[in-house]
Amino acid sequence: MAARRPYNTPSSSDVTFAELGLPAALIDALAANGVTRPFPIQAATLPDALSGRDVLGRGRTGSGKTYAFVLPLLARLAASRSPRKPGRPRALILAPTRELATQIAASMAPLAEALSLRTLTVFGGVGPNPQIAGLRKGVDVLVACPGRLADHVQAGHARLDAVEVTVLDEADHMADLGFLPVVRRLLEQTPRSGQRLLFSATLDAGVDVLVRQFLTKPVTHSVDSALSPVAAMSHHVLHVRDDERFGVLVDLAAAPGRTVVFTRTKRGAKTLTRRLAAAGVPAVELHGNLAQNARNRNLTAFSDGSATTLVATDIAARGIHVDDVNLVIHADPPVEHKAYLHRSGRTARAGAEGTVITLMTDSQVSEVRDLIRKAGIAAATTRVRPDSPKLAELAPGERTFVAPPVAEPAAAEAPRHARSARTGARRPAQARTAQPRTAQTRTGQSHTAQPRTAQSHAAQSHTAQARTAQSRTASGRGRSGAPAPAPRSGSGRGDAATAVAPAARHSGASAFSARTRVGGRRGGR
Repeated sequence: MAARRPYNTPSSSDVTFAELGLPAALIDALAANGVTRPFPIQAATLPDALSGRDVLGRGRTGSGKTYAFVLPLLARLAASRSPRKPGRPRALILAPTRELATQIAASMAPLAEALSLRTLTVFGGVGPNPQIAGLRKGVDVLVACPGRLADHVQAGHARLDAVEVTVLDEADHMADLGFLPVVRRLLEQTPRSGQRLLFSATLDAGVDVLVRQFLTKPVTHSVDSALSPVAAMSHHVLHVRDDERFGVLVDLAAAPGRTVVFTRTKRGAKTLTRRLAAAGVPAVELHGNLAQNARNRNLTAFSDGSATTLVATDIAARGIHVDDVNLVIHADPPVEHKAYLHRSGRTARAGAEGTVITLMTDSQVSEVRDLIRKAGIAAATTRVRPDSPKLAELAPGERTFVAPPVAEPAAAEAPRHARSARTGARRPAQARTAQPRTAQTRTGQSHTAQPRTAQSHAAQSHTAQARTAQSRTASGRGRSGAPAPAPRSGSGRGDAATAVAPAARHSGASAFSARTRVGGRRGGR
């Protein structure tokens, strides 16, 4: 059994990194990145981890677990000074998702550089050759997802017999994703004498198996109770009509600051992202169907502010850290209370405040109430509509909408070498023309502005088509001089995205996901 050490959780100002025994080089590197005081879980685990003890750390999401294992790992590697060997990393950090592995590596990079330690990140979804080349050069710290690392080990590109420190981050999530068999095979190849650090939000049965098999007399530190909610996070349930849910969501997402919106399925995330963008909310998607370069591009857009809303499945419930996320919206309430708390943990991180909103329709009342009860939080329920003052109270500030690009209707979808109707001569396809993006704002406090209606959008679309037709009459003729054929109604995807989706913004068309009832069939991520 793990030894339990009593610990009176301090505030982050009660102890310094120097008092915890961290080397001066790491303290200076932390200060250069604006980190001067440890968080409670770091203050609790650092003395034991620095001394070489096996540690089992349990804490809620956003509590600072990454530095709790990165700092002692780097300090011990710098002190040991073992040489780097090709294909044989000196330390191993296992993470369940690409996003979490990337984030760990990004947090560690400036600290490792200060100690002249080399790091490498390994995960699937990208070509293996750069990873193989990096392994051959020799690395001090390897951050890896289990599946791709197992491939490299099997192919002989990596060996784990020189690992001095092994870290398992989000061990409970690895168990949820079914990674435990491959994780066990990897751990069996690390030296039994090495140090092992395991961090998890919960100690489920699968995690306990890992603890009993691979950790030697670990010291357990539970800074927060398992999956405890964050005090600086306020929770709200908004009871909405199904046909008004999208209008409520648009109003909330258009408020100042960053917003993360969670859906149940990958298809729901893609559809909702397109609808939000068409309604004037700069949004990007994140789910399992995206290639890695698309994931990176969308996360960068969300981080640098070019997109203010991230629409994601539960793939973003853990391991995604972006500063100053003001609002988390459960557009599709999750199945389990653990997922609710991990999703919600994308806001109110590292001592900041945040707001969490769950959208609930009539058919979801009993399930959402049960979800909230199991999560152990207090959440007020309010019935709202798209023009309710409550929305400005929860997400204050001026609403900003960016007009989406207007694609040339119908004719842009014509074949590249369409033949003229009169002569059969080939003519080049018309180039798409996009209107410059312009920002529109309305005040979030008063909500007196009338919403844009489907009729007004249809009229605007009709006017745009008329102007395009006039332009083509003047200049868009084929080689024979015959005018280009008139566009067929509804044939262009650009036209549909421009005219139909904004109209649906206030009419609240369909559900975001194919199955949105809490407890329904779980969608893919």
